[in-house]
Amino acid sequence: MSTPPAGPTPPAPPPGPPGPPPGGPPGRPRRPGDAPFDPGLQVERTLLAWRRTCLSFAAAGLVAARFTAPALGVTAVVAGLAVAGCAILAYVATAHGYAREHRGLVEEDGLARSGVPMLVATGAVLLLGALCAAYLVAGILRS
Repeated sequence: MSTPPAGPTPPAPPPGPPGPPPGGPPGRPRRPGDAPFDPGLQVERTLLAWRRTCLSFAAAGLVAARFTAPALGVTAVVAGLAVAGCAILAYVATAHGYAREHRGLVEEDGLARSGVPMLVATGAVLLLGALCAAYLVAGILRS
């Protein structure tokens, strides 16, 4: 003989994507290594954009040093290396900032932003501009 069910059957779950929600099952804090916090990967895209910018600054500084060295001498080389050094420093600061932001999003539910990469990149642009201005002034004075 069959036994009747013990109680009412539970309702069917609503249709949706399978698996736990993006932050993990409810009631469980996020852990390092969980899926990215942002499905659009904004933090990752920002890191890649900063990396491209830093590499561009480094290349521009070295190219500017190469072309201004005949007119400015050692000053051009020092300024070009300073621009490249600022670009490397901004690159490292950006990587460190990415790790901090990712950790903040995954573990603490918040962003911990820093303006250090932007400050260093601004310094690189100012040095590059000063190098170009010095090259122009040297060209005018020679003519």
